[in-house]
Amino acid sequence: MAIEYIWGTGRRKSAVARVRIAPGDGKVVVNERPLDQYFSNDQDRMLVMEPLKLVERGDKYNVYASVSGSGATGQAGAIRHGLARALAKAEPAIEPVLRNNKVLTRDSRMKERKKYGKRGARRGQQYSKR
Repeated sequence: MAIEYIWGTGRRKSAVARVRIAPGDGKVVVNERPLDQYFSNDQDRMLVMEPLKLVERGDKYNVYASVSGSGATGQAGAIRHGLARALAKAEPAIEPVLRNNKVLTRDSRMKERKKYGKRGARRGQQYSKR
């Protein structure tokens, strides 16, 4: 018998996460590694687990995420978004809780593009007197 997965796609900065949840005991795997092995920063681990803690379903689902792009914090935010979407699809009754805590909303902030004649998006050239 095949396991029934519920999928959710999350995005943050330039990171994209494909998150699957299945009934289980609370195991979280990111890119085929345990959560605490993949994210060394406590803040990133807490960010990933936030949707499960909000609805108190931490030990009800196993979470499998594959994420690429951006850095560690962007990837953690993408997994959080994808996990929240998957939970809302699995249990429509908990969607208002997730929405009120702003975990279903995609964080649309992106890096500002570099402008010509400047060293970055806004920083100008360094002044040289001589």
